[in-house]
Parts: sequence; C-alpha cells; structure tokens
Amino acid sequence: MYEQLKLPKADIQIRQNAKTSELFDVVRKLWLPYTPEEWVRQNILHFLINYQGVPPSLIAVEMPIKVNRMERRCDIVVYSRSGKPAMIVECKAPGVKVTQKTVDQAGRYNLTLKAPYLMVSNGLRHYAFSIDFENESTTALNSIPDYSSLLRH
Repeated sequence: MYEQLKLPKADIQIRQNAKTSELFDVVRKLWLPYTPEEWVRQNILHFLINYQGVPPSLIAVEMPIKVNRMERRCDIVVYSRSGKPAMIVECKAPGVKVTQKTVDQAGRYNLTLKAPYLMVSNGLRHYAFSIDFENESTTALNSIPDYSSLLRH
C-alpha cells in the first residue's frame, strides 16, 4: 500500500480508522485520505522541506488556479520570500507514467503562475525544468533545485 518511492525516507504520520488510512499533511496541518497520489505529494513535501530547504510557510498545496477559464488545482507551489511563485510541482501516483502530456499539464498551469521552475514526479521518476519566459525556452535540469537555487532566478 505505501509504496517505497525514489525519495529520501519521510516521517509521514499515518493513522488508520475503521474504513481508511489517512496521511497528515505537514503544510495544511490536516489529515487526508490515503491515495497513491497523496502519498507521492506528502513525500515530495517532506523532501522539499527537509532536504531542499523550502520553508513550509512558503508552500501552497492544491492551490486553485484558472486555466482557460476553467478551475484547476496546482499540486504544490513553492513561493519566493517576496511571494512570487518560484516552482510548480505536479504529482502523479506511482503507477502513472510521467509523459510529455504530464509536463504539458504543469506547463499550462504555469502560464498562469509564471514560476521559473517546474517539477513533475510520480515518486519514482522526477523531472525538473527551468523556464525562461523572456526567450520562451525550457531547459531540463539534472536535479531538483534546492530553495536557494530557486531564489537565484
């Protein structure tokens, strides 16, 4: 059920109730039903906070945005200290293959937010990109940028 992901081990609080398992969201401070995608999202949140140095207060989870006049939700948005989006993270369940379509989805969300970094992950495969809006180019990165790197952009 709780698949081992290709991320450092996270100390995620889990509780069982009569019908389901729940995970504690360290950013929103609430219990959520276990789903494979939520498992990935919580592991990535722990990774961003504990290994990449992102302050939890500068993370939004499932942030509502409008894309082509339609309501959507961004899985994770990391903000700079000045309140500007620095990175969007799109999470998929481990069984969902990360494809160009997944990257395009995150890119469409980023048309609204204009974050200079983008990450897509299913917990097993992670892809990070740097976005240059001025030159309309995207560069694949070899690693997930830490918070200080996000701020240099």
